[in-house]
Amino acid sequence: MDQADKLREKVELLKSEMPSARVIAVTSGKGGVGKTSISVNLALQFRLQGKKVVILDADFGLANVEVMLGIRPRYDLTDLIYKNKSIEEIITEGPMGIGFISGGSGVQELVNLDKEKIQNLIAKLVKLDGMYDVVIVDTGAGIADSVIEFVLSSPEVVLVVTPEPTSITDAYSLLKAVNRKKNFDRKQKAIKVVTNRVNSEREGQEIYDKIRIVVSKFLNIELEYLGYIPQDKKMTASVIEQKPVSLSAPNSETTNRLSSICNRLLDISAEEESKTGIAKVLLNFIKSKKSNR
Repeated sequence: MDQADKLREKVELLKSEMPSARVIAVTSGKGGVGKTSISVNLALQFRLQGKKVVILDADFGLANVEVMLGIRPRYDLTDLIYKNKSIEEIITEGPMGIGFISGGSGVQELVNLDKEKIQNLIAKLVKLDGMYDVVIVDTGAGIADSVIEFVLSSPEVVLVVTPEPTSITDAYSLLKAVNRKKNFDRKQKAIKVVTNRVNSEREGQEIYDKIRIVVSKFLNIELEYLGYIPQDKKMTASVIEQKPVSLSAPNSETTNRLSSICNRLLDISAEEESKTGIAKVLLNFIKSKKSNR
């Protein structure tokens, strides 16, 4: 039994005394497709449904969630790991009481942690699992190692795609890179697609169908369609104003579509009961990164 397996047993022991959060990684094949905006707005939609939600910004270096919310956190994941800050201290409160954790450079450094630091980190994250119902991980974009590892480690993945040809091809490239990994289990991995900035429901469906057919044929990966989000000036304005569209335009078509996607995710949760917990997801992330060194 290796170190990661022993730690996993410890995680399971700790979690047996506390509930586990549902973890959803939101990702994309390229930047600029609205991934972070969807992450933030989905968090707000879950909150409107009475769920306690925290966002983990795992796109280290870019701090997109900070910009989207207009919030500058005092501490980040690095402070939790190296400066002995508590889990409560690194959580910044956002609108409607959603939580926000800045990954900082902490996500990048997870693979370099020794056994003692990993155990300390996992114990704190188990506590986080007991504080929230849903953890939304806003990953980086593209096929960087950290993005691939989060897709591999997270039980649920929401893949954001736009009508741009490069967005579609890059989404396929991301799934192809994930498919090459030995620890990818297509039977256990739920990969769901959201089409963003489309001109109609039909266009959104056609984009999804195009990706699904190719991915099913060449990668043998089954996808699921969550829905579409329209091209909307209100969404663009909300980004500039640093106020999520769910709050700035609650009655807009975009917000209604986001609400429908959230409801679909809640329906899926009832079916799958996929509550792995962020502690186990990050432990899997560390193990996967170490094995691929």
